[in-house]
Amino acid sequence: MFEERTRTLQARLANAGLAVALITDDDSVYYFSGFYDYLHMEFGRPTILAVPAQGAPVLVTPTIELEMAQGMTWIEDIRPWQDGEGSEWRGDLQQLIETVGSAAIGIERGSMPSLVRDFVDHSVTDSNLTDITSLIAELRMIKSNEELQLARHSGQVAMAMMTAGRDAIREGVPEYEVALATSEAGARSAAELLAANYDDGWMSPNTHFLQIMASGTDITMAHRRPTLRQITRGDPVFLCFCGMSNFHRFKLGFDRTFWLGEIQDSRQAEIYEVAVASQRAALEHLRPGVLAEEVHAAYAEVIQTAGYDYPFRCGRATGFSFLERPQLVAGDRTVLEPGMVFAVDGSVSVAGYFRAQVGDSVVVTEKGYEPITEFPKSINDVVVG
Repeated sequence: MFEERTRTLQARLANAGLAVALITDDDSVYYFSGFYDYLHMEFGRPTILAVPAQGAPVLVTPTIELEMAQGMTWIEDIRPWQDGEGSEWRGDLQQLIETVGSAAIGIERGSMPSLVRDFVDHSVTDSNLTDITSLIAELRMIKSNEELQLARHSGQVAMAMMTAGRDAIREGVPEYEVALATSEAGARSAAELLAANYDDGWMSPNTHFLQIMASGTDITMAHRRPTLRQITRGDPVFLCFCGMSNFHRFKLGFDRTFWLGEIQDSRQAEIYEVAVASQRAALEHLRPGVLAEEVHAAYAEVIQTAGYDYPFRCGRATGFSFLERPQLVAGDRTVLEPGMVFAVDGSVSVAGYFRAQVGDSVVVTEKGYEPITEFPKSINDVVVG
């Protein structure tokens, strides 16, 4: 899978007249090489994947990651570097640059870490640098059958987490206990799927990324984290797994709004119903041949017609990154195709009062879409406990 992707990239580089691509984005490195390292750039230790238009790719990575790299990637030319020894990674990168002479080099301009970008800027004239962010994004838009299996399994893990989170919402339970329940359920579900379907000793079943949730009067905070706050009867509770739905590195979007025991304010129920209707409108438009912005427009029309403010984007493509292309937002005129994976939201927010959101992930199919996450969202189903 990884080698095939790299061959496709090489053909695209050749067609674009580029001699080599210097890939530094963590997710892109994994997409083509199958290797990921836990330290990566946040520790000042760059991993650089050099893919020439012709010839074998090269992986430059810290020595501390060498054994993992050798076990995980199909790439044979791995060049380790050590902290403080010689010129570290710079010597190998300089050699790779000199190999292509004055030929054009492709970089991911927006995601190349400043540490590496500064070195490249001093070694290569700007006219010889071409931004290949869009080229790589286009390669990643249509998912392979292997990726779609990962997406479906990621959905199963996400639904296990949502079920556990819903069931943990009880009177007097602190928010962090709900988050612990979702994390445990996700890890156990992922472990079962890994054991039954994958011969891969590298992938961890454990979920990561802090739970996103909000309850009570904090419900309007879209990306709040669990606290010691205890949930009480009548509280709305928002659970979002957009950072935790990450099985075998395949990311999804998935969220729900619940209430404990009863809905004490009928206007909250009305707002929630508009959020559900806005997602329904988006999904009804989601099919091949439709422009990405048209899906967003259908969703936004429902919300604005009901008298609420113009909303944030309806959705985003996902895959091995949390945000991929295209986005379901005004101005994105990408034509939807089968094999694209999207997180699709319905949401209404009234500042200082209440916020309702429901979100699911889907695959675009030949005739419409296939849901990856399926979880009840009727008003009766989301009143729990």
